[in-house]
Amino acid sequence: MLAAASWAARLKAGLARTREALGGALGGGLGALLGRRKIDEALFGELETALLSADCGVEATRALLDDLRIRVKKQRIEDSVALKAALKAALLDRLAPLERKLDTGPHKPCVIVVAGVNGSGKTTSIGKLAKWLQGRGLTVMLAAADTFRAAAREQLAAWGERNGVTVIGQQGGDPGAVVFDAIGAATARGAEVLIADTAGRLPTQLHLMEEIKKVKRVIAKSMPGAPHETLLVLDGGTGQNAIAQVKAFDEALGLTGLILTKLDGSAKGGVILGIAKARPIPLLFIGVGEGIDDLQPFVASDFVEALVD
Repeated sequence: MLAAASWAARLKAGLARTREALGGALGGGLGALLGRRKIDEALFGELETALLSADCGVEATRALLDDLRIRVKKQRIEDSVALKAALKAALLDRLAPLERKLDTGPHKPCVIVVAGVNGSGKTTSIGKLAKWLQGRGLTVMLAAADTFRAAAREQLAAWGERNGVTVIGQQGGDPGAVVFDAIGAATARGAEVLIADTAGRLPTQLHLMEEIKKVKRVIAKSMPGAPHETLLVLDGGTGQNAIAQVKAFDEALGLTGLILTKLDGSAKGGVILGIAKARPIPLLFIGVGEGIDDLQPFVASDFVEALVD
């Protein structure tokens, strides 16, 4: 198990650029911004610029600042310490509803479909998710249903070998056939979780979106009630485009959760606020680096503390 202190440090490092966007350009950090003068509309204007720079999005930024203004008035806030506490509370109110723990429940196997555009870290996240599930005593199998991308099967197989997990796949096979075989194999072997990797695609590629819909239909016919989770992997560096991806994939697949990756210090994590405002789908996991333990469950309070220190 990853030590809490170690994860907190990694999360804070992963959100370094976001913290800088929130205040670094305005005088050495958010604390400097909030503490250097009286609380007035000019200060709120600078906060607005900082939030937009952190990829929070226009609508989410305006809603957050409106909330903060109300808190300042009601609580008669006049100093930076109280304002920072109010900002944390406002952020937590927006992010806490996104927090949900992955529960494999009574399903055996629990079938998890993972989608995402190429380059989002999808297959890598599947490998890390498998490791996380194994750490909780669950037996895991993988289905290499990303048959459109060259070497995708080999990449998943490498993760399977690293974790000691069986990977079901066919060289150049039909993705529907792959998941059908995988469900049969997982059921026969008593696996508790089956994770299906699907072809990376852009939501504008309608013919490919139809393929992933087909995969879901095959799963549903093979095992009533499945898939039990349909997750979308997002690259934290894509900014507001991540919101467009969430909307498109949700409309096509009916997402149950998100995984936000590559919060490695270079990406901005403010997009989570935009997602919470535009399409509040649970954020199950966040990834902050390349290590196998760098994918952990999203905890809103930890995220806010790392964002506003």
